[in-house]
Amino acid sequence: MNSSIFFQGGTLVLQHVEASEEMPPSFQFIKERWRCEAYHYSSVLPWLRQQAIRNDIPRWKHLALTLHETREPHDYQLAAFDAWKQAEKRGSIILPTGAGKTFVAIQAISHVNASTVVIVPTISLVHQWYSRLVNAFQTEIGVYYSGEKHVLPITVTTYSSAGDLIAEYGNTFQFILFDEIQHLPARSWGETALMAPAPFRLGLTATYPEEHEQTNGRWRVDELLGPIVYTQRIENLVGKQLAQYRTQRIRVNLTEEERVAYDAAYAIYMGFVRERKLRQSHGPGWLRELMRLSSFDPQARQAFLARQRLLNIIWGCEGKLATLDALLREYAGERILVFTESNAIAYRIAREWLVPAITHETGVAERKHILDAFQAGDYRVIVTSKVLNEGVDVPEAKVAVVLGGGSSKREYIQRLGRILRKQEQREALLFEVLARGTVEEGKVQRRHVPKEQR
Repeated sequence: MNSSIFFQGGTLVLQHVEASEEMPPSFQFIKERWRCEAYHYSSVLPWLRQQAIRNDIPRWKHLALTLHETREPHDYQLAAFDAWKQAEKRGSIILPTGAGKTFVAIQAISHVNASTVVIVPTISLVHQWYSRLVNAFQTEIGVYYSGEKHVLPITVTTYSSAGDLIAEYGNTFQFILFDEIQHLPARSWGETALMAPAPFRLGLTATYPEEHEQTNGRWRVDELLGPIVYTQRIENLVGKQLAQYRTQRIRVNLTEEERVAYDAAYAIYMGFVRERKLRQSHGPGWLRELMRLSSFDPQARQAFLARQRLLNIIWGCEGKLATLDALLREYAGERILVFTESNAIAYRIAREWLVPAITHETGVAERKHILDAFQAGDYRVIVTSKVLNEGVDVPEAKVAVVLGGGSSKREYIQRLGRILRKQEQREALLFEVLARGTVEEGKVQRRHVPKEQR
């Protein structure tokens, strides 16, 4: 009988091929058939043709897309797009937040002109991508997530829903596009790329995962999507495609009462870390090890709780809130984003200053209302706890206040990017408020970010 290959639940399955046959190394003989992960499709395709095996995998469609995009691309966007094409339409593009990654992606979708799935981290980004794609192509766009499942030749889904979508419809998409690929190394989310046979792949981010984020059982982005094909640094675009910006660190003192509580918590927390030599034994993963130990070791649990107490002291200290009040008064005529490190502090600020808060608990409709009102000028300030770090467009914002220097390099760049979309010749301002003599200062010193402009 003639041999054939088909797609099944994220794998490629050969039928009518004997177990004794010599096969490419990607295949394994499981349950009486040769199988491999679907992402090997491109690499095994020449072998399939050579062996005259009938290919029943592709179910994707050629589309007749017309691009209704009136904006002219910048030179760096064209360079990024060309680099991806030259890499056989596989790989990742790194552009600063606000530099138009979505614009490049739309050009790529238009060029491929075939069934495409776009995978994003949040439902807010599903809605944002949906709007951009409808406007760009003037056609119906599918969405697939917990609240709605409507699969079309171009479909937008979330990382958490993509596994189910790809398992059932993976071979209907020739192009798979991942936004915010810093999330992709996570074990469950990276499997989505593994399950898809799509030969064309594109990853987008402002902050590519660091090496240690792609080890210890986590996926490597270059193996799933292809190499980094283009990178543009933020400082090269400032003043041209992005707004000029100035960052300023403001250091505040803990009160005497806050300092006593902080020092006591720090002694318990770091005393355990030093006693168990977690940094020496686990390197960058020492905090994860502390969290693991805290689930069953009483001393580790006390250390972890002490860490939480000292962070709560830093995040909500009186000096930071007084500084925030002064900045809100000083920039009363500007649209301002306030970033906090916890929901509790965000809600406290919302109550005390009577401003809207957006957290992971905020519903989609409420979040849209707040952002629309902010854009219209009805709200002047939004306080948020990390959920606006990535993806969401807030081009009216020109001042950001970060109440904590504990943010990572990635978070810092994402937050800076929220205020960098260029509007006229207005300067963007980012204030980072730190508690002096605390763990925040050490983290800021270890973080390598674009040079501050004072």
